Amino acid sequence: MLLDTASLYFRAYFGVPDSVRAPDGTPVNAVRGLLDFIGRLVQDHRPDDLVACMDADWRPHWRVELIPSYKAHRVAQETETGPDVEEAPDTLTPQVPVIEAALDAFGIARVGVAGYEADDVIGTLTTRATGPVDIVTGDRDLYQLVDDARQRRVLYPLKGVGTLQVTDEAWLREKYGVDGPGYADLALLRGDPSDGLPGVPGIGEKTAAKLLDAYGDLAGIIAAIDDPKSKLTPTQRKRLDESRPYLAVAPKVVQVASDIPIPAFDPALPNTPKHPETVDALAHQWGLGGAMSRLSSALRP
Repeated sequence: MLLDTASLYFRAYFGVPDSVRAPDGTPVNAVRGLLDFIGRLVQDHRPDDLVACMDADWRPHWRVELIPSYKAHRVAQETETGPDVEEAPDTLTPQVPVIEAALDAFGIARVGVAGYEADDVIGTLTTRATGPVDIVTGDRDLYQLVDDARQRRVLYPLKGVGTLQVTDEAWLREKYGVDGPGYADLALLRGDPSDGLPGVPGIGEKTAAKLLDAYGDLAGIIAAIDDPKSKLTPTQRKRLDESRPYLAVAPKVVQVASDIPIPAFDPALPNTPKHPETVDALAHQWGLGGAMSRLSSALRP
């Protein structure tokens, strides 16, 4: 089980009231929400391995070089040497170190790689996996990793932590008319304002799905531009032709990496907290006794 950690703690932050606070008054709603979410996932699914995948760089420079608008609207501050600072609620950012400390205290593997997003860590670990993989994320970008033959699916939170949409190929075809790899092509054609991806003007989700159904994949659609016998409308042909520079670079931006250098780590789901004294100290400092206790109970076989 691979967790898109930032996606999940953002959801926890907005799903748990900010009246949940530490003894000193600091909000800890995202921390409690995430710990309870992990506890519920462990309880319901009992994975052999559990990895909290992290954004070491939420807006990698190599993606921005290809498409400068990539996540540009979410930049709070640009930096010369490290990752740009992402715009986030004032009371969420201070909770992230607490989340990291809690995961480490429990012994839940936490993996981030400099210059890459959590999506890329997830893509690489999914590619390397020899058994079934459940990806837990509130980000539809990771639908591209769904693969029934290799038992790869996405668990997408719909409401709180109790209701998860199990996303497999049948669901993708019913909803979007594509399979996992086809979802990446669909996303880059239609664009994604939340990620600053412009897409091809005039081509929305339904048109993109129809084009992919007709021509197979992005390469097939590009070949159709130059094929006078293809059934592209004059407007579609013109817009796709004018978008060639974008279509040439967009796949590298949209597709998650599958071969990044990940340091050695132990992904095994712990049965008991690795550092129980630290768990107790964090519980006391941040008023998280209930959440810490619930997660400890969930980890016990």
